[in-house]
Amino acid sequence: MKALVINCTLKRSPAPSNTDALAQVVVDRLEKDGVRVEVLRAVDLDIEPGVTSEPVREGDAWPAVHAKLLDAEILVVASPTWLGRPSSVAQRVLERMDAMLSETDDQDRPVAYNRVAGVVVTGNEDGAHHVISEISGALADIGYTIPGQAWTYWHLGPGPGPDYLDEERGREWSHRTGRAMAANLAGVARALAARPLGAPPG
Repeated sequence: MKALVINCTLKRSPAPSNTDALAQVVVDRLEKDGVRVEVLRAVDLDIEPGVTSEPVREGDAWPAVHAKLLDAEILVVASPTWLGRPSSVAQRVLERMDAMLSETDDQDRPVAYNRVAGVVVTGNEDGAHHVISEISGALADIGYTIPGQAWTYWHLGPGPGPDYLDEERGREWSHRTGRAMAANLAGVARALAARPLGAPPG
């Protein structure tokens, strides 16, 4: 079983990423459960704006990301909180994924069917539940199954404060929730693999 983690931090590699650090807790648990995990930092890729799976112009990195989405049973979208909302990078990723709404497999099922998704959020401001809801709602629209409690977050709101990498407070809860998230994602993904959803009734 494969998982793809798309880190939507605004920081290009190799800059340290709070979002990447918390997502790694989920990655470690997935790998412990026998899942092969690939992590992408979207801001490092030349992803053009748009709502198509096809390249917008030469050099557009999205078609390769799209292929990885179709090769993974599990997707984790990880985003910082900015102004109480998902990052602009997360929004661009979701906009490109919008094209998957009209894509079907050889059994006429939406291509996101029988795949599961979850969300990781970090930020030194409040708004994590809003970010989780926005991203989870978009992924459910596309066709992903969102297991119960398939999310984790860290912040010390309300208001501004320290970053995840600079503060130990709250990490125990976030890590425990992240491990539960990973277990739920893997469990539901395996259940769907054993008894997959069929095409929607006409």
